[in-house]
Amino acid sequence: MTPINGTGSFSRKGQFLEHALLGLPWKMKKPGEEKDGESDEPMGCDYQTKGIVAPDLSGEAGRMCRVVEELRLLLNISRSLQDGPGLQEIVRPVLRQMAESLGLYRGTVRLLNRETGEILIDEGFGLSDAEVASERSRLGEGVIGQVVKTGKPVIVPDIERADQSILPACSGFVGQSLQRPGAVAFLCVPIIHGSEVMGTLSGYRRCGEPHALETDLRLLVVIAQLVAQAARLRQTAFENLDALRRENERLQEQIRKYFKPDNMVGNSRAMQIVYNSIEPVAASNTTVLIRGESGVGKELVAHAIHMRSSRAMKPLVKVNCAALPETIVESELFGHERGAFTGAIAMRKGRFELAHGGTIFLDEIGELPLSVQAKLLRILQEREFERVGGTSTLRCDVRVIAATNRSLEDYMQAEKFRLDLYYRLNVFPIYVPALRERKADILALADFFIEKYSEANGKPVLRISTPAIDMMMSYHWPGNVRELENCIERAVLLSTDGVIHGYHLPASLQTAEATATEPKSTLETALNAFEREMIVEELKVTRGNLAQAARQLGLTERIMGLRVKKFGIQPGLFRSRGTED
Repeated sequence: MTPINGTGSFSRKGQFLEHALLGLPWKMKKPGEEKDGESDEPMGCDYQTKGIVAPDLSGEAGRMCRVVEELRLLLNISRSLQDGPGLQEIVRPVLRQMAESLGLYRGTVRLLNRETGEILIDEGFGLSDAEVASERSRLGEGVIGQVVKTGKPVIVPDIERADQSILPACSGFVGQSLQRPGAVAFLCVPIIHGSEVMGTLSGYRRCGEPHALETDLRLLVVIAQLVAQAARLRQTAFENLDALRRENERLQEQIRKYFKPDNMVGNSRAMQIVYNSIEPVAASNTTVLIRGESGVGKELVAHAIHMRSSRAMKPLVKVNCAALPETIVESELFGHERGAFTGAIAMRKGRFELAHGGTIFLDEIGELPLSVQAKLLRILQEREFERVGGTSTLRCDVRVIAATNRSLEDYMQAEKFRLDLYYRLNVFPIYVPALRERKADILALADFFIEKYSEANGKPVLRISTPAIDMMMSYHWPGNVRELENCIERAVLLSTDGVIHGYHLPASLQTAEATATEPKSTLETALNAFEREMIVEELKVTRGNLAQAARQLGLTERIMGLRVKKFGIQPGLFRSRGTED
């Protein structure tokens, strides 16, 4: 080792520097053991190591002491890098050591996200979680953005006098958090790996002499180079994590956009609107009115709402109001007491009591008698009712989902449905489209029913023939999904070769092309044949009376004469007989 004092032997101060650098204990000499010119009294100094009292160093020795402290800092950082390659494992100890050695108040490591262009704090010392979360810079914006963009270190000697818009957001809190007055400087250096700037290493410290700030800046540059490799690994992990987070958000949005209940089939745009209506209302206790034609699957919608609600573990009671005779519908819904009417030999709970805590589904709500509608309105408003023949008021916690294939507006005009009940039910309407409005779902529904009835009947069906598909796609399906289900069940039973052919489908689905019944005449020929047939039939009725036949057909006698001549009809053949031509 080259002697510090240049004389070929270590001075006592040089020995102290060597011991301090290596972390060795310093032993003071006893009185009488000191050499000439050296004092045996301990000399006060801010630098202390375990087991020593450091001598007072000033001038050149003070600068050497500073060098030793920096070397110790770099040595500790190197050791930290050896212990763990991860930036998180080393950056906090590094920042703490920098704070102790350089007098930094706050230190941060920021990394650039190359995909988004954002520069975010990865680790920090002396910052709160709120300050870390609020710190966001972009490439080229402010001091941080310029350092990343240019790759050059920057010193802001006094943050109080600098333009606050270019400083990090937390700079305004630094001066306030320090109890002692004085200028505060901001130092920022780039973290460079190869030729690429990956982020910044920065901190705040008391403003001293300009050369002291420059010395600290050079040290920060060296430290940034030491942690560059770890920063590269951390940047890649950071970007991958951010990409996964954005992908997760995209998938969550897609799930929300294309949410589909497990018990329903169909991905058409019309059904997606239904699914998007089910999702928000399911979590509430709001009354739902499901509208749509018969056979579209209104009961499935009600089941999906119940299963996605907080009442899913409670009962779902289904009531078809149209199937209940008017004389017992009130007893079925609200129950009755013993002896309330002839045949009431015992007390019986109604459907609302059975559905307590759960959901009741009232299908064909428009068929309820007006007297029952009044009691239903009371349940919706007050959540209470009385059994038939009873006097005790009962309370129930029930969510009501109603459905109808009728026009309740027309029923209200005809005074068959209460206006106030309509507005109580129509809080959240859901319209289920007819099958002809969602033809994109026909094949998916057909496949579902084929699998269902193939398993039920033990007959494997592998596919649907092209002619059968064409028939199903061109049919208007007045019976909706229920009609399609019945057609597929029939076709599965008739299939003998594992294929559903066109001739397995009902006659209502058969086309002229498939049955070879295409019209072989032109439109003009068909119209002329039809017109001749009408004239002949009328002449039969009037026994050849042209004037009377013309009046019956809404023609003048002249036009009638021209038509008879055109078609070669002989009216005289009908005067003596009422038989056919």
